[in-house]
Amino acid sequence: MAGIYIHIPFCKHKCNYCNFYSLASTRYMDQVADAIIAELIQRKNYLEGQIVETIYFGGGTPSIIETSGIERILDAIFNNCLVGPGAEITLEANPDDLTPAKLNALKKAGINRLSIGIQSFRQEDLVFLSRTHSSEQVTQCIADAKHAGFHNLTIDLIYGIPTLTDEGWNENLQKAFSFGIPHISAYSLTVEDKTPLEFMIRKGKLKPVDENLSLSHFHILCRMMREHGYEHYEVSNFCLPGAYSRHNTAYWQGKHYLGLGPSAHSFNGISRSWNVANLANYIETATGGEVKSEQELLNTTTQLNEYIMTSLRTMWGCDLVEVKRKFGEEIAENLLLDALAFIESKQMIYQQGKLVLTPEGMLFADGISAQLFGDEE
Repeated sequence: MAGIYIHIPFCKHKCNYCNFYSLASTRYMDQVADAIIAELIQRKNYLEGQIVETIYFGGGTPSIIETSGIERILDAIFNNCLVGPGAEITLEANPDDLTPAKLNALKKAGINRLSIGIQSFRQEDLVFLSRTHSSEQVTQCIADAKHAGFHNLTIDLIYGIPTLTDEGWNENLQKAFSFGIPHISAYSLTVEDKTPLEFMIRKGKLKPVDENLSLSHFHILCRMMREHGYEHYEVSNFCLPGAYSRHNTAYWQGKHYLGLGPSAHSFNGISRSWNVANLANYIETATGGEVKSEQELLNTTTQLNEYIMTSLRTMWGCDLVEVKRKFGEEIAENLLLDALAFIESKQMIYQQGKLVLTPEGMLFADGISAQLFGDEE
């Protein structure tokens, strides 16, 4: 199984907290599909004939471009790759793009899963985050998406927003549950360097993010998800039984994927590569015959550490049988010994040969993983 990720870098507006590669511009918008198709044709052998089970349009805001561009990219993928029957085909979208006409066009183009960047159902939170959609558009777009036949939905929510109280967060979650949305991604608001949010907080124009508020919201999140039958299957992801994001789960399980578009990453088990994060340069090099990119060969220790980091983020945990098979018995034994401190502190459990973080451990997943990493060669 393999996946394909397509990065569409355009946005109507650059949100104040975002540090992804995206552009609040329409320049080159009519050229990007051709460049992505050109790159696909150049690199179609990257996955070595593996069946493509997931296709994911991310960004940026992929819903901003003409649906004809999405359709042409999908046609090129189906014509150049082995796409499995029932492949999950996801498109990220903002509520203000999802008109009934747009939704019907996306459905016709082959999109079968929508990831909607709602962030909050509350207007004051949306204003704080400088989102371009309103709370009314949020509820309307969900209803319209369902009417158009999109039942495989996921939404993004953000917690820890200074305008969001515990009660408000509770209301946000109850609203999501009321729509019967099968998959919810929930992220703590982080203040990234060199973003407008960081600048405005530093200048005292916006309230700072309170870590204690984020912690309280996380506990509310975990409790309410359990009460409503959602599985906490990854640090930031929850779903009703069986409604996992197949694409993102493949990332966490170390499956191979091809990334197309500016700044897109690819992974084939032994190396990782990433395209130039410059749209004009990307289009020029993609249409000229070879995309400008960089590559990192992954040594054994790096492969081990990546497995520890990604597997511990999930409810399936780090499989020591798999570690033994790939990296040797001594490394598996040492990993278990190093994990004992986290087992004793109840941040981790050891069951059926796997190390699995508890809900409390999930809060510190990155730090715990780093302490279990093998030493670089």
